[in-house]
Amino acid sequence: MSTATAGAAEQAAHEPWLKHFPITFFAVVMGLAGLSLATRRIEVALSGAPGTASFVLTLVAAATFCAIAAIYLAKALRHPGAVKAEWNHPVRIAFFPAITIGVLLLCSGVLPRAHGLVEIVWLAATAAHLLLILGVVATWISHRTFEQAHLTPAWFIPAVGNVLVPVAGVELGYLETSWFFFSVGMLFWLIFLTLVFNRLIFHNPIAERLLPTLVILIAPPSVGFVSWELLNGGTVDAVGRILYYSALMFVLVTLTQVGRLLRLPFSMAWWAYSFPVAAFTIASALFAGSTGAALPRALSFLAYGVLWAVIVLLVVKTAAAIRRNEIFRPE
Repeated sequence: MSTATAGAAEQAAHEPWLKHFPITFFAVVMGLAGLSLATRRIEVALSGAPGTASFVLTLVAAATFCAIAAIYLAKALRHPGAVKAEWNHPVRIAFFPAITIGVLLLCSGVLPRAHGLVEIVWLAATAAHLLLILGVVATWISHRTFEQAHLTPAWFIPAVGNVLVPVAGVELGYLETSWFFFSVGMLFWLIFLTLVFNRLIFHNPIAERLLPTLVILIAPPSVGFVSWELLNGGTVDAVGRILYYSALMFVLVTLTQVGRLLRLPFSMAWWAYSFPVAAFTIASALFAGSTGAALPRALSFLAYGVLWAVIVLLVVKTAAAIRRNEIFRPE
């Protein structure tokens, strides 16, 4: 190691951990909130009504969001340059909309119990998400240092956030707003699906540390099916079937990569496993409830079991990595 490199490493080691608190931590909220919504859907499938467990999990997700948001706000105040660097990062920029996505998911989790409060928060989160999306897209089309190698399925995250808006928006009565966000989200999903597969097939493989983002391929069609069914009054039509079975196909594609994924060292990118599994669980339960199909019903329970295993593993791995000071470091 050269003297300059050693000096840089030593300087990084003495930098405050807050400076390197990553925006990717908001993916933890997406995973936990997804677990609460999946639990509510399983409760409905088993007993016909939401139970206490799903609401408790929503509160856990909300508390986690508040803690992460407070820490990241402190980072923004004390180290604004570090936040700006993440915004200009070709991969991490896609995680900024995870902030508003987490709030939208939490709104869906508490909607049956606090309609008035949820409406206010949902409106604020929806407006903030639109501003974030405009900012991200503006950066994408004007930032000339982005290259093909920077494109990963993590770029789907902003699109997923758009498609999530109807999950609470339909029940709150904002039908046209929900259609707007759904339309924009699905459009961007199709665009980035084409770009990502071009990247995967015709260019160098994705960096090993970013391989977990492949699981994100499951999320857009899964969430798209949920929103489509809500926008159509709970009816599963041809478009709904296309979306659900596309999600199922991406699950099968992901299973072909399990061997590679299990060999990866832990990083915060592993949290990309959680929300897509939750979204597929919810989509399967909804599909089964609307059609009476046996396979989606079985898949919903199977995916729910996998989801719990994934969440427990991620919590344990994350806690261990924090204790070993393996997360709050510069790239």
